[in-house]
Amino acid sequence: MITRMKKSNRTGIAVLSCVLVLGAAGFAQAQGAQGGIYSCVDAKGRKLTSDRPIPDCLDREQKVLNPSGTVKSRVGPTLTAQERAEVEAKEKRAAAERALKEEEKRRDRALLTRYPDRAVHDAERSEALSQISVVKAAAANRVLELQKQKVAIDAEMEFYKKDPAKAPAAVKRQVEENAKSIAVQNRFITDQEGEIARVNARFDEELGRLKELWKLRSPAAGVAAAPAKTPGAKN
Repeated sequence: MITRMKKSNRTGIAVLSCVLVLGAAGFAQAQGAQGGIYSCVDAKGRKLTSDRPIPDCLDREQKVLNPSGTVKSRVGPTLTAQERAEVEAKEKRAAAERALKEEEKRRDRALLTRYPDRAVHDAERSEALSQISVVKAAAANRVLELQKQKVAIDAEMEFYKKDPAKAPAAVKRQVEENAKSIAVQNRFITDQEGEIARVNARFDEELGRLKELWKLRSPAAGVAAAPAKTPGAKN
């Protein structure tokens, strides 16, 4: 009786073990089916499959298949350090290009907001040039004053024409300071002339872009009566 009970217990344990083993195998199979089956053809031409990424195909594309055999997804090859660096560099260039395009769009929007039409742009150009002209005219008037002072100083220096070294130190300083002041004002006037050229160049560049933007915004917007020509402006 005892012997039969021992045999029965051993049989039950064996059956339970089989059930557990089969259950674990079924669970693993189900997990593999859920994750997909990896498939590839290696460098030797062999078609390989696995329930996880295949080491022999890390240098090439691997297909991830559904249980039905259809392609679920694709896994790219593992990149070398150099290849990764090249991909990252390419991505950075692409990101920089996208950022540049976005910045150009932002500038275009700001340009249109500031200059909705040609009249506004021409008016601002005229105002900018007018301000420079006022400053330049003030410098020119200062040069005329200095030149008058020079005439008076030169007249005083006539007494020392034969021997300029005998001229008083104060008169000599006036001669030097007058010459320096005239040179400074003339350089300033030259700078303002350069500024006028730079302002016109900027407005000309803006106008070229604005004409395109106005036309894109509304075909009729680019067709307007010719505005009054501003100083230095280009058509």
